[in-house]
Amino acid sequence: MNILIAIIAIVAIVLLFTGGFVQSLNFLLWVGIALLVIAAIVFLVRYISGGKKAV
Repeated sequence: MNILIAIIAIVAIVLLFTGGFVQSLNFLLWVGIALLVIAAIVFLVRYISGGKKAV
């Protein structure tokens, strides 16, 4: 699950940079922000709940 969070965060950062540098791809900025918020929420929920791993 941590790998999935890391992948989402990396994709979000790449989309944020792409959306910021290329004006015509402005929608990627919002997609990146949305993915970054989702990754942060998932991280916080796992951190607050104790981060129990499913085996």
